Amino acid sequence: MKKFFLLLPLVLLLSASAGAQNDAINRFFAQYMEDERFTVVFVSPKMFNLVSKISTDDEEWEKFRGIVGDLTGLRVLTADSIGNGTALYKEALAKVPTGEYSELLTVRDGNENVRIWTKDSGAVINELLLLVGSPDEFVLLSLTGRIDLDKISELSKDLDIEGVQHLDKVKKNKE
Repeated sequence: MKKFFLLLPLVLLLSASAGAQNDAINRFFAQYMEDERFTVVFVSPKMFNLVSKISTDDEEWEKFRGIVGDLTGLRVLTADSIGNGTALYKEALAKVPTGEYSELLTVRDGNENVRIWTKDSGAVINELLLLVGSPDEFVLLSLTGRIDLDKISELSKDLDIEGVQHLDKVKKNKE
């Protein structure tokens, strides 16, 4: 219960919008963020900074705090039961500047497509981009900061944000 109350402010603040990253991805987010069929999540660098400063005796919170301390932004655009998730997936896929990203994972399972890219400078991952599309689901997620893939896949289990569970595929792919 204590964990719930600590995560509640973060989850509530995840319902804002905007961001500053790649122009094509920004435009895609901007195009749909006011559309009521979509759920939009935005966490600013300042919010990650504030959360990383909250200290408690809760081991799980401390683990969570250690993960988010290196993050600077999160944007998520999701829609389910819209009947055109595959079309949105293809539209977003066409806008991803593949020359700027390294493809980390591609999964096609029946009608579901999952792609994960990273943008790095040297050995440091600065952005993780997740794109999911199926007939009844669409997810576009952009996570920025100093990203440790193992920590992020662990974080995906604790966050109750639609679409984030696909980040666990990163860890499974590495094994």
